[in-house]
Amino acid sequence: MRDAVIVEAVRTPIGKGKPGGALSGVHPVELLSHTLQALIGRSGIDPALVDDVIGGCVDQVGEQAMNTTRNAWLAAGFPESVPATTVDRQCGSSQQAVHFAAQGVIAGAYDVVVACGIESMSRVPMWSNVPPGADPFGASVAARYPGGLVPQGVSAELIAAKWSLSREVMDEFATGSHAKAARAHAEGRFADELVPVPTPTGLVAMDESVRPGTTPEVLAGLRPAFADPAFTERFPQIDWSVTAGNSSPINDGASAVLITSSETAARLGLRPLARLHSFAVTGSDPLLMLTGVLPATEKVLRRSGLSLADIDLFEVNEAFASVVLAWLQETGADPARLNVNGGAIALGHPLGASGTRLMTTLVHELRRSGGRFALQTMCEAGGLANATILEAVD
Repeated sequence: MRDAVIVEAVRTPIGKGKPGGALSGVHPVELLSHTLQALIGRSGIDPALVDDVIGGCVDQVGEQAMNTTRNAWLAAGFPESVPATTVDRQCGSSQQAVHFAAQGVIAGAYDVVVACGIESMSRVPMWSNVPPGADPFGASVAARYPGGLVPQGVSAELIAAKWSLSREVMDEFATGSHAKAARAHAEGRFADELVPVPTPTGLVAMDESVRPGTTPEVLAGLRPAFADPAFTERFPQIDWSVTAGNSSPINDGASAVLITSSETAARLGLRPLARLHSFAVTGSDPLLMLTGVLPATEKVLRRSGLSLADIDLFEVNEAFASVVLAWLQETGADPARLNVNGGAIALGHPLGASGTRLMTTLVHELRRSGGRFALQTMCEAGGLANATILEAVD
């Protein structure tokens, strides 16, 4: 039976997704093409051998329209004969790209494939693909959920209320994320994964959103971000404690992994970094929306034949502190194994790039730490979640 292995994994630094952010001067096609050049260059592989390029991107409009993955491959100067496609599974888009790529390798449809992701939230703001007055849900969805669906921030508040997560606990978790990310940078833990990016204002080599001096006291001064009167009356159980400080910021970034089979890797002289062991994707309540990480974790463990105790490292995307804390509470996982180099609250969450960003960080940390198994899961808008288990390769 064929397997699928990651032989290279890279990411850009993550910039603040606003005008003047470190990467805001770089077109998203150029940002992803730079990442693809680094991926192929570091592997040493002939790019003509790539069977497909599968990229994640959430707001596929404006500068990220017209199959941005294909445009980035062409911008990198690589062969026109290599196809590419862009997928949208919301925040998990590039993790889903990894699943599609690996499943294609295992099935024998591919020998060599790239999975990647891009999001430039400074240049293509969130919800740019929903014009004012447009209804992306339609009458039938509205009839099924008569109270109406809510923004993700309100879902994060509902999760905090359901799992009795206080503002103090969420702020403490966010502070820890910044501390771990700052330590990881100081110790050079990201050195093997980062691809510095030339910009009109200079070379960007560090993640821009990490704040080493963050404290719970500083975060306590921030106002709730989602306490809109339209929702305060509807949800009286909410304490309104989700803030910009205990949520992921808006960001720019790109990331990519190169996937093949062990047999092909040996033939091409490539060194596997990790084996893609098991996959799962689930749907969940679209009102709570962000709780899909719970059934996704259960499903991927069941499929893998592993238990939670077998997993050495966890990456649970820090879209909101409440999501990760609820996951910890429900699973009973060891928090010392979770997001050991910080998460999206500190490093940033460039939507379509985050899946392969987490995967890149996880692959390199698995090798650095000497662990055997790692699990990644991400909540996604609309009540979705992906989960992946990696296995270290000698």
